[in-house]
Amino acid sequence: MNTIDLSINTDLARLILTQFLREEITRTGLSRAVVGLSGGIDSALACCLAAEALGPQNVLAVRMPYRTSAQESLDHAQLVIDQLGVPSLTIPITEMAEPLLARFPEMSNLRRGNIMARARMVVLYDQSAAFGGLVVGTGNKTEIMLGYSTLYGDSAHALNPLGDLYKTQVRQLAQALNVPVPIQTKAPSADLWPGQTDEGEMGLTYAHADQLLYLLVDQRYKPEECVAAGFDEPFVRLVVDRLRRNHFKRVMPLVAKLSNRTVGYDFLYLRDWGT
Repeated sequence: MNTIDLSINTDLARLILTQFLREEITRTGLSRAVVGLSGGIDSALACCLAAEALGPQNVLAVRMPYRTSAQESLDHAQLVIDQLGVPSLTIPITEMAEPLLARFPEMSNLRRGNIMARARMVVLYDQSAAFGGLVVGTGNKTEIMLGYSTLYGDSAHALNPLGDLYKTQVRQLAQALNVPVPIQTKAPSADLWPGQTDEGEMGLTYAHADQLLYLLVDQRYKPEECVAAGFDEPFVRLVVDRLRRNHFKRVMPLVAKLSNRTVGYDFLYLRDWGT
């Protein structure tokens, strides 16, 4: 199988994404942003882009550890805060999450992780109101396509500069923006429980998934064409299944149609229609 070149023009991407953040945030009458800073490469890159677009003083970085969170995650987030000079807060979510977690001691790691992600969303939106800034998303295209996110958790945000960049491309742009090297080189992890990694939980590697997703999504290959291109059929089935099953995470909630003008069907005006 030939390797697909997913290289991007990082200078152009940087320009487009900083302009996107500046224009879309100021369009709302605001000039500030709030970023949940996990210590991972995605949130670090989003914070760098927001600081460049709006000025470091206008970006609030929020660290939200749970009691089992790795100290390394906090330390890596602090590297970004120090490098950019952005204001920051550390708001532990342990006391928020523990009562619900304790109520169901048999709870799976997936359920526990979802509760933590949604607790962090509550914190971010409270700080959005307090700081007067929009919540900036940090999910990349690979995660969005595979459904690797918590609905109304880390998928909840006002706008997302990274959502059209595969993880491979996030790494390229992070290097161009001088994201701290320890963040660039560590294994991706949502840090939801000790030893958790993204790739281990999903059962695939980002590099391999990016190659297949590019064919399926960007080039509109059929699954059988991807197999013919050299991808293993079980892997193709796995990714296609995740794409289909998680579509509901990529759209607004469906509204049952009863009238002539239904939100999401016939009523599709842009928010700035008439301007």
